[in-house]
Amino acid sequence: MYSYKYPRPAVTADCVVIGHADDGSRKVLLIRRGNEPYKDCWAFPGGFLNMDETLEECARRELKEETGLTATGEMVELKSFSTVDRDPRGRTITVAYLIEMPLTEAKGADDAAEAQWFPLDALPPLAFDHDEIMKVALAKIQ
Repeated sequence: MYSYKYPRPAVTADCVVIGHADDGSRKVLLIRRGNEPYKDCWAFPGGFLNMDETLEECARRELKEETGLTATGEMVELKSFSTVDRDPRGRTITVAYLIEMPLTEAKGADDAAEAQWFPLDALPPLAFDHDEIMKVALAKIQ
């Protein structure tokens, strides 16, 4: 349908969801990837932008598809991440969003094998450059 003289990167959106528990503690929502690359590794819910949606719509859709959760309230755009080799599938730029919401049950679905809340100070190793994304999110919420 489209033909371009120059290569173009893929675009994704990722969700850093901070859950607030009744006792005041906070956790972050991660999904265990069901597909390569990084199969079985933990990552933020997220995925590729469709041609008919905004980045925020993409983030909301991916969160719902992969965890069953609906983003309530404001989504804060954290930063774009564009390190050349951040995704082994090819040139991919992501925009990360911060979502704060009550801690609620999440279930892995779609291409997420599992969804789980982790304490902010006890995160597993993260796929892609999601450790860098987490650092930016932590600086924002501290």
